[in-house]
Amino acid sequence: MFRVTLDNMAEDGSLNIWPEIEKVEKENRRELVLQGSAVDKKIQSSGGLHARLYSLSLLNYLEISQCPSLHEIHENISHLSHLQSLILCRNKLTAVPKSIGDLKAIKVLDLSVNQLQALPEEICALSELNTLNVSCNSITALPDGLSKCVKLASINVSKNALSRLPDDLWCSKLELLSTIIASENAIEELSSEVHNLSALKVLDLSGNKLQELPWELADCSKLKETNFKGNKLKDKRLEKMVNGCQTKSVLDYLRAGGRGKGKGKQQDGEASEKLVSKKKSGGKQKGKKEAEEVDELNRMVVRVLHVSKVPTAVTVKVSEGIKDVRPYIVCCIVKGMNLRQGNALKRFLVAQTKLHDEICGKRTTATIATHDLGLLKAPLLYDVRPRDTLKIVPLGRKEMRAAELLELLQQEADELRKHKKRQNVSGLHKYLQLLDGKDLYPCLVDAEDHVVSFPPITNSERTKIKRSTQELFLEVTSSTSLQICKDVMDALIIRMAELNKLTFDVKEDVGSDEETDVTSAPPAEDPASPELTVVQVKVVDVDGNLKVVYPSKTDLMSDVSNLTVIR
Repeated sequence: MFRVTLDNMAEDGSLNIWPEIEKVEKENRRELVLQGSAVDKKIQSSGGLHARLYSLSLLNYLEISQCPSLHEIHENISHLSHLQSLILCRNKLTAVPKSIGDLKAIKVLDLSVNQLQALPEEICALSELNTLNVSCNSITALPDGLSKCVKLASINVSKNALSRLPDDLWCSKLELLSTIIASENAIEELSSEVHNLSALKVLDLSGNKLQELPWELADCSKLKETNFKGNKLKDKRLEKMVNGCQTKSVLDYLRAGGRGKGKGKQQDGEASEKLVSKKKSGGKQKGKKEAEEVDELNRMVVRVLHVSKVPTAVTVKVSEGIKDVRPYIVCCIVKGMNLRQGNALKRFLVAQTKLHDEICGKRTTATIATHDLGLLKAPLLYDVRPRDTLKIVPLGRKEMRAAELLELLQQEADELRKHKKRQNVSGLHKYLQLLDGKDLYPCLVDAEDHVVSFPPITNSERTKIKRSTQELFLEVTSSTSLQICKDVMDALIIRMAELNKLTFDVKEDVGSDEETDVTSAPPAEDPASPELTVVQVKVVDVDGNLKVVYPSKTDLMSDVSNLTVIR
């Protein structure tokens, strides 16, 4: 229930309108963003959101995020009849009002990172919905009725407590549904009706309790990316394959029958016949040999090189002032990453973006930066500088002050929304609000006092990685905790190992580097193995005292079955 306290009352007994709401109301704006600690304090003192917010009937974009004092949304949310995007992430909502089903124009609904126990049935009435994101909650069930959301294109219910997905999620009426992300739940079964989703391209059910995969999955003709890691499958060979092979290999295995149970459509006859013949012609000895081959096929090796064994080791010094701005940082060096072949570099950059959106909470909990080690001038300093004096050469731009960069990005964001009629902005623009109200910005500075990283916004063009990059310097920073930095770095290195294995197996043609500043050194030979070497990097305080070294003995303790870490 919406409450009003005396602190929120004017002398005439009316509510003191929040300036953010008053501005939108006076200027007839279509967008309102309420975010962060300042807004949270207002919510806390007011006992909820200001009542006038629900009278902004012209709004088509409303975001209320990172407000732990927000526990509920009033039924009057239905008054916002033109709302197309409703972003209510990273609060502590325990329920969603039924009246949300009256928002007939809604296309994007983000309820991620709250404390929801259930979703109202009325959400299924949102026939215009394109994207439903309810990740990182405590939801125990999703309602049936999702088949009514015929324009639903993507659903994300990761990091909840779901034991099943609704039966009508697999309805053929959902002909636009291309992405299902339901990782880190307790889902025990993938429906055999999954083949009804004709547009399905991405399916992520990693970290659940699946024991089998239906052979009908192979009949999803557009399926390009699957993730079933972290499930204890009965078919151990299939389990090893999902932990290391490409999607096509998994689907071929299911199509051919796996352990003799499948009857998928024989769309890839040649691949199917090969797999079937292998099963029929082999005895125990051949079966053992095949298992060993699968083990070797999927094996990924990461070798840790201790800083004591590297005389030219890179050290990062942390300034005293950073503790009040963004205090946590971990770094390391990775050798052996092949970015030259085919789409290897593109896959790596896409993977980094995905980690930013998922484990980094859209950069709210941590930020990743990657550099070409050969372009870094050590030693490095993790420092803090005023917004008007911090200078950087942002990726793809000329050198400018941080304040100028943020102003330019804000102008670009406004133009994108205005001229292209977009509700959401992309790229760096969507992270601008993370620095609202801050006068000092964190930065990583090289020995020549060049800023090479400005988290959480961008790193520098000076150290940009290219196809020709042979050694990478990785950096993860956070304002939340050191452990989050380590968890993100672990996830990044494991993903790099997977991508490097994929590049090694696929043997794509070497890509052409269009960068004009590539050195004239002879091209590197193709690596003999996909093995990665991770070199430790020390982070020390101004007096040289050790703060953290990564990876330590307790880092990279992954449960990925086909990953071997040699220390």
